[in-house]
Amino acid sequence: MPASERHDIGAVNGASRRHRTTQNPNLDRGKPADVSTRPAPGRSMTMRVAVVGAGIVGVTTAYELAALGLEVTVFERRNSVAAEASFADAGVLSAGYVAPWTAPGLRLQLLQRLLSRPAAVRLGGWNALPHLPWLWRWWRACRPQVHAGHRAALQRLAQFSCERLLELTRLLRLDFQQMPGFLVLLRTERDLARAQPGLALLREAGVAHDVVDAARCRQLEPGLSPETALAAAIHLPQDGVGNCRHFAHLLKAEAQRLGAGFRFDTEVRSLAPGARPTLATGDGRVHEFDAVVLCAGVQANALLASIGLKLPLAPIHGHSVTAPVRHIDGHPPPGPRAALMDEGHRVTITRLGQRIRVAGVAEVGGRLDRIDPAALRSLYRVLDDWFPGAALTRQAQHWKGAQPTLPDGAPVLGASGAPGVWLNLGHGASGWTLACGSARVLAETVAGREVPLDMSGLTAERLR
Repeated sequence: MPASERHDIGAVNGASRRHRTTQNPNLDRGKPADVSTRPAPGRSMTMRVAVVGAGIVGVTTAYELAALGLEVTVFERRNSVAAEASFADAGVLSAGYVAPWTAPGLRLQLLQRLLSRPAAVRLGGWNALPHLPWLWRWWRACRPQVHAGHRAALQRLAQFSCERLLELTRLLRLDFQQMPGFLVLLRTERDLARAQPGLALLREAGVAHDVVDAARCRQLEPGLSPETALAAAIHLPQDGVGNCRHFAHLLKAEAQRLGAGFRFDTEVRSLAPGARPTLATGDGRVHEFDAVVLCAGVQANALLASIGLKLPLAPIHGHSVTAPVRHIDGHPPPGPRAALMDEGHRVTITRLGQRIRVAGVAEVGGRLDRIDPAALRSLYRVLDDWFPGAALTRQAQHWKGAQPTLPDGAPVLGASGAPGVWLNLGHGASGWTLACGSARVLAETVAGREVPLDMSGLTAERLR
């Protein structure tokens, strides 16, 4: 395991799920209370499905499949769920501010951010060269007529996903350090002017938001430093923060309660599509199923290659720093109450229980096992700008994760084109926001039920 993944950031404990009462007997009998999760008429309840990958997307997919009455086995090469891209992500849950990384005008902004100090986007040296074809496809996806369709698809999925997350939170009585409220901080009037196209999209989509002045910002987040220039902020009250890894562990337990099995330390080496698709694992065994769902992030490229398929799926690396909150007797805890993003630097600061997490600095190419000190300095600098002295940085844990990203910024859901192989891939930096909705859509599709979402712009057809 890479050094950046060794630490147990935000360990999960048994007290995280609230006490389950007997008001709903279905919960105590291990059955989902939501009647919409009953199997489709005429479909066997013994359909066997393999899920490859146990990140947040894989775990939510396993739960939704099991909730439909299917027999689910999850294969994960690590020794736990959420051990890679979901391990220490930003934690932001934002249906309102999610958007593909392909907005018109973003090409110029990307070049500016590559050259800025500190850089919000970095190229991983010579390791970025193999990603030039991906960058070319991204460049073409920034055209207004292409971006509009992808943005609409992503926002539909994000809204549906956040609704499903709230439903699961209520249904299963989950507590994963969630807090409402998201502020996008705009340091200067120029930042506010640049935000106008995004604000127009929020109005067009009917997303609840307000543009607030600096005084109102500091009412919402009293810990913000008065020394740092602040022109305004975008307040999204229905968005917020939650511990992605914590949620994954809780939902894994719920999936197991419904009968799902998890095989950890088990690497899937190849696939064979067909009416009864098979997968081969590192121990030399071959396993047969009725369907195989790939949720394996960038590792899916090798598996797809084994059946002659190719997706333009690339790792965009993200960084985070997680540190305990500094407590001072007689004073309220410092740091953020919920979630914030410094729009100019594209860095988020979130509160996760008694910890503060700072995340950002996207890297194209690079190595997963090597964290550039300059990226960490950028994160610490933004934290010190807004919340000086709020975190015990000597106890900080550093992380770098590969976020599987497609050039147009939207994930790919549904049939792969190879018989028996299904896809739930490419969520990029929005995996936490999109996971629950993507899983629900995928499970309904595999089970042969009516899909509860317009799938335009989300299937593999757009990539061919």
